[in-house]
Amino acid sequence: MADTPNSVYFEDLSIGLEASTSNTVTADVISVFADVSGDHNPVHVDADYAAGTIFKERIAHGMLSAAYISAVFGMKLPGPGAIYISQTLAFKAPVKIGDEVVTTVKVAELVPEKKRARFDCVCTINGKPVVTGEAVLMVPSRPA
Repeated sequence: MADTPNSVYFEDLSIGLEASTSNTVTADVISVFADVSGDHNPVHVDADYAAGTIFKERIAHGMLSAAYISAVFGMKLPGPGAIYISQTLAFKAPVKIGDEVVTTVKVAELVPEKKRARFDCVCTINGKPVVTGEAVLMVPSRPA
């Protein structure tokens, strides 16, 4: 099992601080996500069906990109102990098999009295946004 990543405590956050990950979407990733989520919409899992849509091929679930955002929060910034309060999402373009999704979260606002941070979130493919949004997280304080 991998080592647990370090948390970034509320006191260590600053406006503009960011973290990113990169994930390549594969047919297997889409299949596993369909099984885990229960969303077997044929636009995601059936190539023949998807060929007849405006996308002309299978596309990844929008919430797969949202899961990549969640992973950055849980594993990088702020890391373990951070708790989601809210998340908005706007889906700008489809994610297709073989696409490399770069997910970036950036501190946009700090609310010290509540130990909350608002983050701008974006998933891109070749620099083009495919998902944008913002999230509010409760961030643990440095232990006394």
